[in-house]
Amino acid sequence: MADIRNVTDHFAVAPQITEDDIDEIKAAGFKTIIANRPDGEGGVDQPRMGAIRTRAEENGLTFVALPFSGAPTPEIIERMQSILAEAPAPVLAYCRTGTRSVTAWALTHGGQGQADDIVDAAAGAGYDLSGLQHLL
Repeated sequence: MADIRNVTDHFAVAPQITEDDIDEIKAAGFKTIIANRPDGEGGVDQPRMGAIRTRAEENGLTFVALPFSGAPTPEIIERMQSILAEAPAPVLAYCRTGTRSVTAWALTHGGQGQADDIVDAAAGAGYDLSGLQHLL
């Protein structure tokens, strides 16, 4: 069962999902899945994006691969912003723990004067992004 953590009405994050989680994700109303975890990061037992993508698309969901390691670069933030603007909502992004996904989401709001709201939304989902407040 996927550990889905709602950040807003239109965006949620989860730790690593599997193809077996897709039915639950669809039933929860999600329209798009963003994969932020590179294949193989967790070793040979890590579920692969290809299988997850296939199952998602078979179920009518949009699947976008945006894998990255470490802190999101400006290019990743820009791409995440573009995906979120264009993808059918609500969106579920996943990585190993959900932290890099929620961080990339938060940084798409940088400079918009919403720092407190973004930090509070992340905290409501169980992620402490207070250290990023100065970037938001």
